[in-house]
Parts: sequence; structure tokens; C-alpha cells
Amino acid sequence: MIINTGGRTDTVQYYTDWLLTRFKEGYVLSRNPLFPNKVTRYELTPDRVDTVVFCSKNYKPILPRLSEITDKFNTYFHYTITAYGKDIEPGVPSIEKSMETLIKLSEQVGAQRVAWRYDPVLLTKDYTIERHFEKFERMSKTLAPHIDRCIFSFVEMYKKLQANMPEIIMMSVEDMDILAQGLGKIAAKYGMTIQTCGTNGDFTRYGIQQSGCMTLDILGNANGITFRNLKHKGMRQGCHCIETRDIGAYDTCMNGCKYCYANKNPQKAFENYKYHNPASPLLLGELKETDTVQQGAQKSFIKEH
Repeated sequence: MIINTGGRTDTVQYYTDWLLTRFKEGYVLSRNPLFPNKVTRYELTPDRVDTVVFCSKNYKPILPRLSEITDKFNTYFHYTITAYGKDIEPGVPSIEKSMETLIKLSEQVGAQRVAWRYDPVLLTKDYTIERHFEKFERMSKTLAPHIDRCIFSFVEMYKKLQANMPEIIMMSVEDMDILAQGLGKIAAKYGMTIQTCGTNGDFTRYGIQQSGCMTLDILGNANGITFRNLKHKGMRQGCHCIETRDIGAYDTCMNGCKYCYANKNPQKAFENYKYHNPASPLLLGELKETDTVQQGAQKSFIKEH
């Protein structure tokens, strides 16, 4: 099975001690977001976990102790660095600091295990198509030698986003095409593999691959292991990733990104943080008498030789 540590929240940036403790103790509990009284236990041991996938906007807090995980597990790291500033991503370090940290991460774990996420791509009066090209080129020039690939997607216009970010400009099909063409051209200039993730539309004519961002091919090649040829069910519509198990919780990320899909609103995460206990097997709170704990299915995807 694949463990995802960062799909619901930025555990690396805000819950580093908890995350390292869970791997040290060898198990974690995850509360079902739809049925809160149902809790699943996952064993965090190398014989039960094929790969640990991380996704964060700031790896600096975990770098000094990351080897506690990488020495034992196959790993892959998604590092999100966008064109936006504090006006859209208030809790995220600057582009320069983020690039410095990505390079340090890459030096520690190997470029083949690091993907740079440039997503979501969205438009406002300040973040124009031209500004995206300018920022993307500057970052590509610096990051290309230190990453496995670049992954981008266009923002999804769901209702919560329109309420939290009224300044967003609806992106047309033509806008997407112009952006894809420009990003593809820049990526080619720096010899960088680029792909979409969960984005409708075929941009292969611009040198942009169509793939899930967490496929068994990507994870296997990064770690020198061979997985069985399994169907990738995806995590949502338009997704081509392998099925994973997320150990985080919604409404707990304090980055405060206006486009965030995992928080109802930025303030909710700060309110929930007071329920976090780094020693608890749950990210938020403790087990209750009314909770039902079940063992999660942890079948290996690795091909037997």
C-alpha cells in the first residue's frame, strides 16, 4: 500500500513531531472524515508500506530528522512552489526560501524522488498569464537540475473557492491553452519533464505528459523497485493516480491558502490546532469510547520476483 502524508494537510510543516513519532512507534490512526466515529489503524512499518508519499509547501521543519523515515522506507516528495505571494498563500515561505529548501531536500533524498508542483494555476488581475511565465521561467532555471519532474494543474472552480477568493478570474479554454503552451516551452528549454495532474485537456502537443502524479511507475522508478501492473483508480474524477491511504485530517492546514480545498475556511484550521497532541496516534484529539477502530487493509503492490 501507499501512505500519503500530505493530501489533507501539510503535516510536514505543522505536525513534524507527530509525524516522526508515528513512524517511530510504527502505527497511526486515521479518522474517517465522513463517519467521524470510524477510525482506521495503519501499520507504519517497511513490510506493510510500499512507499511513503509526502506533499508540502515547506520541508524545512523536517529536514534535520527526515532520515528517520528515508533510511527505512521507499519515499517520494511533492514540493509545491507557486507564483503566489502572501496575499494568496499567507503561511507559505517566499519563492526564494522555498527553492533553497527544495534544493536541500533534493541533495538529501535524490532528485529522482522530488517532484515540483506548480499548482493550482489560477488568474487574477495581479497574477496574469505573463506573470506566470515570468515566475515559472525563473523557478525552472533554478529547480530543473534538482527534480524528477514538474507537475501542474489548472484551478478547479468549486463554490467554496469563489467565496474564499472573489478576486479570481474565470479561466477560459483559450487561457488554458496559452498557459500550457508557454509552460511546455519553458520546461523544454531547461530539459525538464512536465505533466498535468487531474486537469482535463490534452496538451501533449506542447510536450506536456498526461499522467497521474502518484503512479506506480513514478514511485517505482524513483526507488528502484518494480510494482505489479495494477489499474490506477484515481482519487477523484480526472485523477490517474494509484490508490493511497491518507493519514492527515481536513481543516488542519494553517498555510491559509485562499484556493485550498481541504479547509472550510482558513480560521477553522487554527481553531482545530488546539486539539492536536503530538503524542496522540490521531492527528487531532484522542480516541473516544464511541469510536470503532478497524485495521486497514495493507496489501503490497510490489511485484514478487
